[in-house]
Amino acid sequence: MHFPLLLRQSTALGALCAVLGTGCAGDYIARTRGYRHAYEGYRYPEAEQGFAGEVASGPQIDHLLALMDQGMVLHAAGKLEESIQVLAQADKLSQNLDFTSVSEEAKVLISSERERVYRGEDFEKLMISTLQALNYAQLGKDEDALVEVRRVNQRMQRMISEEKKPYEQLAVARYVAAVLWEDQGHADDAFIDYAAANQLVGNLGSLAEPLVRLAKETQRDTALAELRRQYPWAQPRPLGPDEGQILVMLEAGKVPVKTTGSRNGGPQLGIIAIPEFKDRPWFRDSQVAIDGGAPVRPTTLTSLEQVAHIHLEYRMDSLIARQAGALALRAGIAAGAGAATKSEAVGILTFLALSAVNQPDLRSWMSLPAEFQLVRFRVPAGAHRMAVIAGGGLRELEIQVRPKRVTLVVLRSY
Repeated sequence: MHFPLLLRQSTALGALCAVLGTGCAGDYIARTRGYRHAYEGYRYPEAEQGFAGEVASGPQIDHLLALMDQGMVLHAAGKLEESIQVLAQADKLSQNLDFTSVSEEAKVLISSERERVYRGEDFEKLMISTLQALNYAQLGKDEDALVEVRRVNQRMQRMISEEKKPYEQLAVARYVAAVLWEDQGHADDAFIDYAAANQLVGNLGSLAEPLVRLAKETQRDTALAELRRQYPWAQPRPLGPDEGQILVMLEAGKVPVKTTGSRNGGPQLGIIAIPEFKDRPWFRDSQVAIDGGAPVRPTTLTSLEQVAHIHLEYRMDSLIARQAGALALRAGIAAGAGAATKSEAVGILTFLALSAVNQPDLRSWMSLPAEFQLVRFRVPAGAHRMAVIAGGGLRELEIQVRPKRVTLVVLRSY
């Protein structure tokens, strides 16, 4: 056995391990699996405590993700004020992280994408404000909620017009804005946002009733004629003096999870490992009934399953380009190690070691819903019993409806 060669190899690899420094942060997805299982089992106190611990003492590279998960759990648990505080921290941190660190990029090229500070997918950043809007709306703070939905739409428009990203706006944000305007008695503003949501979705289904009604109320005769052709069943009958509305929003299912996929990177890279979103199973059949009436199936207004795939696919070219840069750097380091030790074996081992730790980043905001499903009812003012079949279970609630107002009910199901 050639002891000098082995000594040179171990010295080179030891130096390599010191440079990489990987593994110290651990795997966020694996580390928080139990908290997610508690969350998806409606054991919210257990999930709250777990994610709060991650926020307090978890690795800084995962801090944004921990804040987003904690904020979502608090939102689902109905702890709206606490959720607002946590998501505000996440929003501020997300903006502070919205830049590229040269030193971090250099480290990641020779270590792993999983060592990168998590900055969030574009749609995840938008969802922070969307959830904030829903938190404020449920608390009756409509002005604050409208601020958040405007931020969603402004950010999305900037992505489309300035950054040339092929994204579609989140229709749920426009629809929520319309509901808030309608609830405040601003018919013109409400119509504009309902119409925008209709254009984004293409067909609002049963959610189109207020759009048709407000087209007549605001005397938009041309728009009303077009809408009557699109929705012949919808009658533009004004709300009665003792009539109100119930809007039920189901945050349904589980957003896709990132897994390791593969992509042909061309003759230089060959087959490379990349992250890809994989849909998860969840109970998709939902129904809502009021006062023992016939159950109504909600309309899916925004599918984060679709949005996640679109946003990640847009980033694929940059991910492959980073892999090409990492390959070149790894090859250079390996060649240097081989030359320094005068051993081709050391160069090969160095390259293999560098390649082995360079894994795709599989972190994502996994506590988000897969879909935003909505259903609405026109009912007499007063108390009503609501039955919701979602997530494979039945929930019954008592809802108070005020005249001319929209009562918003937000429920999480899995």
